[in-house]
Amino acid sequence: MIEYLNNLDATVLLWLNGFHNTFFDIFMDLVSNKWVWTPMYFSIFIVCLLHTKFQPKLLVILALFGITFALSDYTCAEIIRPLVNRPRPSNFESGIGHLVHIVNDYRGGRYGFPSCHAANSFMLATLGMLVFKERHFTIFLYSWAFLHTYSRIYLGVHYPGDTIIGAFVGCALAWGCYCICIRLYPLSDGYRYRYLRWVEIIGIIILFGLFAVAGYLRWC
Repeated sequence: MIEYLNNLDATVLLWLNGFHNTFFDIFMDLVSNKWVWTPMYFSIFIVCLLHTKFQPKLLVILALFGITFALSDYTCAEIIRPLVNRPRPSNFESGIGHLVHIVNDYRGGRYGFPSCHAANSFMLATLGMLVFKERHFTIFLYSWAFLHTYSRIYLGVHYPGDTIIGAFVGCALAWGCYCICIRLYPLSDGYRYRYLRWVEIIGIIILFGLFAVAGYLRWC
């Protein structure tokens, strides 16, 4: 069964990884860079700070974001990866490294199960959904998490299974930490958060900026 799933994972990876061109090589490489999205992360932090006057316990939520991120990253990178020891598809020891389309000679670290990018992205999206409870903002966050995660498959550094399990870990940790936090520090029900639209606008501006940069570099 494990062998069948591994073969299926490799087949799907090679199929998805096969859809590439110069523009998307540049674009997905930029999307995958976690520092590119720093303004969006910071804007979420600012939104929480702006509401602490009316929701003082949001300071606890800010701490929750930090703690859950650290747990997500540590669980994937330091606990699960050393136990599973699954090579990234981009590495030659995976057996398919010579078949994977690589961008800018980037092959990542040695092991890739589960994906930290997927775990952290879906952790943020899930916490955003649970804390803010705004439908449009939730759709925005999960769309961003999916794109950020898919970029890792495009770059050939993660199998689809790596990202699925990573996303599950991130969602589970976010849900668990939120449930514990909300029991100890319940937030007011029905509170409407303003300024979330600015987070979406900043995220969209970054996305269009990446498109513009990729287009410029493609035709230079």
